[in-house]
Amino acid sequence: MAMGDYESVAPQLEGEENLIAAAKHLARALGSNKNLTKDVKKILADLGSQLSSMATIDDNMVEDGKSGIQEQLSVVQEKIMSWEADESMIWDSGPDEAVEYLNAADEARKLTERLENQCLNSEEEKELLRRAHDVLQMAMQRLEEEFKYMLVQHRQPFEPEHLSFRSSEDDAVDESSIVSFGDDSIEESTPQDSISRTSEEYIIDLVHPDVIPDLKGITNLMFMSNYDHECCQAYVIVRKDALDECLFNLEIEKLSIKDVLKMEWGSLNSKIKRWVRAMKVFVRPYLASEKWLCDQIFAELGSANLVCFVEAAKASMLQLLNFAEAISISSHQPEKLVRILDMYEVLADLLPDIDALFLDEAGSSVRIDYHEVLERLGDTVRATFVEFENAVASNASTNPFAGGGIHHLTRYVMNYLRLLADYKDTLNLLLKNHDGAAVSQISPDMSPATEEESMSRDFSGSCSPMALHFRSLTSILEANLYDKSKLYRDASLQHLFLMNNIHYMAQKVKNSELRLIFGDNWVRKHNWKFQQHAMDYERATWSSILSLLKDDGNSSSSSVSRTLLKERLRSFYVAFEEVYKTQTAWLIPDVQLREDLRISTSLKVIQAYRTFVGRQMSHIGEKHIKYNAEDLQDYLLDLFEGSQKSLHNPHRR
Repeated sequence: MAMGDYESVAPQLEGEENLIAAAKHLARALGSNKNLTKDVKKILADLGSQLSSMATIDDNMVEDGKSGIQEQLSVVQEKIMSWEADESMIWDSGPDEAVEYLNAADEARKLTERLENQCLNSEEEKELLRRAHDVLQMAMQRLEEEFKYMLVQHRQPFEPEHLSFRSSEDDAVDESSIVSFGDDSIEESTPQDSISRTSEEYIIDLVHPDVIPDLKGITNLMFMSNYDHECCQAYVIVRKDALDECLFNLEIEKLSIKDVLKMEWGSLNSKIKRWVRAMKVFVRPYLASEKWLCDQIFAELGSANLVCFVEAAKASMLQLLNFAEAISISSHQPEKLVRILDMYEVLADLLPDIDALFLDEAGSSVRIDYHEVLERLGDTVRATFVEFENAVASNASTNPFAGGGIHHLTRYVMNYLRLLADYKDTLNLLLKNHDGAAVSQISPDMSPATEEESMSRDFSGSCSPMALHFRSLTSILEANLYDKSKLYRDASLQHLFLMNNIHYMAQKVKNSELRLIFGDNWVRKHNWKFQQHAMDYERATWSSILSLLKDDGNSSSSSVSRTLLKERLRSFYVAFEEVYKTQTAWLIPDVQLREDLRISTSLKVIQAYRTFVGRQMSHIGEKHIKYNAEDLQDYLLDLFEGSQKSLHNPHRR
């Protein structure tokens, strides 16, 4: 209080104190004096009249106040009621009407509070309070309708131009990298989905900015009028519908866990791809924008913004998380591994966003569920990778692979590893505590793979967890391939089969990012291996045949020696023709490898043949020469094409 104000009030307080003291003194004097003079009685009578008059004035003022409230309430009620019969929306009628109605509703609130703060004894007074409550309730119900209407009517379209979610795109499944082991259609795998992330960088207006002040005005008044629950409920209902529509536009279906578990892989694969893309857009930017909208409308009203956001977003988030949970508890089929990694990575990537959006106690249930689903998906990745290893190890064949080409299993495994290399950081994280398990699965009796087992152990101190598992997997694959090679009766074809497959493995590693994972030493080792099998093929196929052309040092002048030379040459031709007939059906898919082996074989065979014919022509005679060297050289170029042919000699005489 200012000094001037204090000085003006002080005399007034002092006068009241003197008056009270005088009244007390008068009361004591009257109590002790029973005999009052006529003059005293007259003075006391005048005083009583004056006091009675003052009391009447106070009563009249109270009555006047109640009458004023009643009049004000009637005016407010008339304004509120005038819109009850009008089907149009108040805020569509212009800002003046909206402000006028909002003021009337606020006046109803104030009148109700004034009546609640007074002592109401008569039925008439209590009826006035009930009437005020009815008017206020009517106004709040109308404001709730207007609030919902504006949220719906002024909703902004959400159509990210940089993303497409049409079924035709998602249904174009990359079957080449995720088929079963027995499918021979597998070729090359494609890189994991690359989606524009520009949506993370901005928040969009989900409701037109122009109506935000109006929405805030309604919200503030409803909260002041103790209609906060109704206001929040109205907001949540409208925004839940908007979030449901967003998921619908992202082609996310409402599926139960049971529905997901019963789904065929082809359909499920498409839905997982769609889910991954939808998660990125739904959290960034849609949920971020939803939170921004909530903050704009409810930020000044305690924790209402947090509660309303969570209540609006919870059902949609749980719908997305339920799908991920269903995937985490489904069977651990190897073809699912890449898709599960996609799901894990998008959840891990969005984890900071979720923690920030659902930071408070109100959002704890969503936040906890999200963390648990992420953890379960990580467990599923590990279990699926182990199942992948087991599937490779147990992939048995009863018949030899036709032509000795590259087995479907080899293509599948190497393309899958190449695809998994894109998930290096995630796999290193998830496989970090499972290093020993991979190496220990290699059986000691897998003789060709024991070197890889040893190498994995030698490098276990410096290799990443993923590298150890990848090396383990290729060792398991090699052991399986050696078992499959034993199905061939022909030793030459055994070596050709192993050469083809190990060469394919080495090339896949050498010419991709897998080289950084396996290392140059692994590549060199496997280059040596397939070259060794190439030499073993040549030895098994041609050693006995070319031995027929060797000079044994005996004289060729005798008729016996000449007959023997002719017989050896005929045997060579028969053997060559048999090799031609058989090995034209064999296949070396890699052009360079096929050419290299043809050249190597041709050098040995043609050199031996020319030498033999050059030395023995005079003893054998030209008529016994069935093929010239150029013919044989051309015939050798027909080998390994995968199409069986037979020789028809045009030069025979």
